[in-house]
Amino acid sequence: MQINHDWLSNLDNHCLNEAVFREMVAQCAYFKSEQRGFVWGFALQDWLEAEVEISKRCSYWFQE
Repeated sequence: MQINHDWLSNLDNHCLNEAVFREMVAQCAYFKSEQRGFVWGFALQDWLEAEVEISKRCSYWFQE
């Protein structure tokens, strides 16, 4: 499930600290759950998908 929210799609590729990254993941996971109607049992899936989406948008943070 790919969600395109304005705040998410307008990110630039700058280095984020871990707290900011986790907050962005939490927001993205929340939006995924909201879109599903907050059906129970998908929290981990939402979180992992959100991590992938955010990390792709903030690729600089994950460069070695």
